[in-house]
Amino acid sequence: MRQFPLETHDMAPGRVVEWRLRSTAAAAADTDGTGDAAGRRASFNQDKHFTVAEESRGADDPVASWIAVTFEVAGTLDERALTRALLAFVRRHEVLRCEFRRLAGELACEPIDAAELALDAVPVAAFDSSEALRGFLVDRFKRSIDTLSWPLFTMGAVLREDSSTVYLAFDHIVCDGLSMPIVVHEVQSAYEALRRGEDIDLPAAPSYLDFAEEQRRRYLSIDADDARLGYWKAFMARGGGEFFPRFPLELGVEPDRMYPIVNEASPLLDAAEAEVFEKACRAVEGKPFMGVLAAVAVCLREAGGPGVYRGFMPVSERGRAGWANSVGWFVNTMPIEFDASPGRDFAQVMAAVRAGFGEMMDHIDVPFVRAWQLLAPVEFAARSWPYPVNFFSYIDIRKCPGAERHEDWRPTSHVWSARANGACSWFQRDADGLHMNSIYVDTPAARRTMADFQEALRQTVREIARHGSLRRPVALAAPRRPLGAPLDTAPYARRS
Repeated sequence: MRQFPLETHDMAPGRVVEWRLRSTAAAAADTDGTGDAAGRRASFNQDKHFTVAEESRGADDPVASWIAVTFEVAGTLDERALTRALLAFVRRHEVLRCEFRRLAGELACEPIDAAELALDAVPVAAFDSSEALRGFLVDRFKRSIDTLSWPLFTMGAVLREDSSTVYLAFDHIVCDGLSMPIVVHEVQSAYEALRRGEDIDLPAAPSYLDFAEEQRRRYLSIDADDARLGYWKAFMARGGGEFFPRFPLELGVEPDRMYPIVNEASPLLDAAEAEVFEKACRAVEGKPFMGVLAAVAVCLREAGGPGVYRGFMPVSERGRAGWANSVGWFVNTMPIEFDASPGRDFAQVMAAVRAGFGEMMDHIDVPFVRAWQLLAPVEFAARSWPYPVNFFSYIDIRKCPGAERHEDWRPTSHVWSARANGACSWFQRDADGLHMNSIYVDTPAARRTMADFQEALRQTVREIARHGSLRRPVALAAPRRPLGAPLDTAPYARRS
């Protein structure tokens, strides 16, 4: 399972059906007005996300994004079984049943009772070309996913005689990247069980709303003098007082301006190379994600960035209290810093990454949004990060629920954002190797910078895999593609 632009998904055409979610008690609630006014409190991530949507809508400057997943169902689709599987999935995860509203300044989540939900299958259209189908889905997700309107996701399938492609697209407010493998695993497992005439049997999945409530209870009352913010303050002090670590390469952006995006994906290592890369990392007492981060730091430095890497890294909060099977936004974004200066070999850079990561994890408890609000209130009031920010994300999909069935289910994930003012890169390891997906501003400078960076990174991780070292300097002077030409995305074109 890997992440790449939906526009490059080679999905076979067919007949599209969607499942529309509704509350059977909606009419009564609208008329008597006696619903639970208090609701549940949203998490800090959700509150900030919703606030940005509110403010951008009021300024007629909408900020939009979605996270989507697709997967394959072999044979003729049993629509009744899939309807029951999708409904069971929505009922199981409380965050998907929530309506968000602003109450007394706080964002409240009001979950609809699971028993009150119903799904209606609605024929949508039929397509005779992959291009037309992709265009429809991209437009559909953009139009249907609205942070300020319930439901906050859309579900459908492309039906053919011998197979179907199921799709679900979500607003970020109800999920994160690691939720996507959970979606695939649960819907497929439920569908297959129902086809066999069996009951759905899945492990416990505690509610994200409980996580959000605990987070609020622990951190809403802290102030800027709280000792738990010491790690953040030290990081800021070493960066000239800035809360956000700057992306160190030229992207050609102007201050206070947002740009259309480029969404690109490319392979870095195949499966065999990724195995050798992991062994090289283990040989110097590191993990594969540390090796990729070390390679990123060296490539940025060789391109003119500083010797000390400073960046943001999203960290999953699922493992600390049994949330492994829950859908929600279980992500804390943390700053990380380490020395990747010239002259350091791979073992030395890896040791620095390991130490920097360990220091970061020792201070993981304070939520990113709360630290942002307390330590950078001026930037917090804005609707976006203030300038291009250095950002690194890594997921090993092989460790996610259902990974052993991915060869059969062929899942893919896709992210989209309307605009940006910088660059973000996500790295995924799956059974087929190591892959990279980047979203960045659509400027000539950014296209040149990111094309050169991606090529240098590919050379660097392959050098580590082949020789276990960084002994060969990496030059960002690879032949450049013509501006606007896409990367080689052939490995990401999966025919259904």
